[in-house]
Amino acid sequence: MNTLGNKLKVTIFGQSHAPAIGCVVDGLPAGFAPDMERLTAFMARRAPGRNAWSTPRKESDAPEILSGLVEGRTCGAPVAVVIRNGDQHSRDYDRLRRTPRPSHADYTAFIKYGDDYDIRGGGQFSGRLTAPLCFAGGLALQLLEQRNVRVAAHIDRIGGVSDSAPDFAAVSREELEKLLQKPFPVFDDGAGMRMRQAIEAARMDTDSVGGVIRCFALGVPAGMGEPMFGGVENRLAAALFGIPAVRGVSFGTGFAAASMRGSEHNDPFIMDGDRVSARTNHAGGVLGGITTGMPLVVNIGIKPTASIAKEQDTVDLEKRENARLIIHGRHDPCIVPRAVPVVEAVTALTLLDITFEKNTRKKGKSMVP
Repeated sequence: MNTLGNKLKVTIFGQSHAPAIGCVVDGLPAGFAPDMERLTAFMARRAPGRNAWSTPRKESDAPEILSGLVEGRTCGAPVAVVIRNGDQHSRDYDRLRRTPRPSHADYTAFIKYGDDYDIRGGGQFSGRLTAPLCFAGGLALQLLEQRNVRVAAHIDRIGGVSDSAPDFAAVSREELEKLLQKPFPVFDDGAGMRMRQAIEAARMDTDSVGGVIRCFALGVPAGMGEPMFGGVENRLAAALFGIPAVRGVSFGTGFAAASMRGSEHNDPFIMDGDRVSARTNHAGGVLGGITTGMPLVVNIGIKPTASIAKEQDTVDLEKRENARLIIHGRHDPCIVPRAVPVVEAVTALTLLDITFEKNTRKKGKSMVP
């Protein structure tokens, strides 16, 4: 189950401390010439060891493309890429085989795979696997831009600090472009400073903090998605939950809708020239699983980093008794900032896959006599 997509298939492989991680992207159109400089810059937003709020682990995250490109253009074959791992401290994980870390997959992986599970760095459950996911998503972002679709996310909340939010019905491409130029992507830089202070306070307390990422997609045409289990919300939620540490996904107003009246939450339709639009966008651009043509708005809840330096309760699986654990190693006090490009990548991959499906159905219909 390491493969995402139907027409555009992405298979992720590797483990955190294996010699390399990577992906295979199948279904890209031939003749596409990716901008590798932009792709590398996009991947660098996720890479570790680049700022004060991420893990000190250093990785270049340089992609080595093995197949699928000829003279810089896709040739129709699957694009295969590897990213070498070069800064592993595997000895930090020796004791964890018998004393699973709270809120990690150590215990469930042991139940499923036994002693064969690669516990180093979290193995196949590690956030390290989001690096090749960003490679694939970076390609999808460029292909969506060719179709006039722009995807960008901001940090909506960290701890108790919230960013300002644009009008969901009127968020502009200019706002998103400015957001993408920022190393700490928020609309309100003052709120961003307070968020970084909250991260530093958690780090100094040998603790961690979580938050919420909000992702926008502009230019998504109306009519994408299938009822009842193939809706855009269904597809995006399933894909986004594949990102480690995601604890919740909502759309538009999200759970706040439960406290609203219908007259408050309903989005009145209006004519915008000859185009049907809406005055508000509490729905987040999707009704009945099908896109409305309004901005797509997705909210993603990220839990606090599970690896903290405080002593915690756990169990000793060999002795079958309670135990205490102090986690050593290098970990992010908050993974929310580095998760922003991952959210953009997964959103782009899902939307492009749905786009390819829709185009295939159109071609099929045109062949019917």
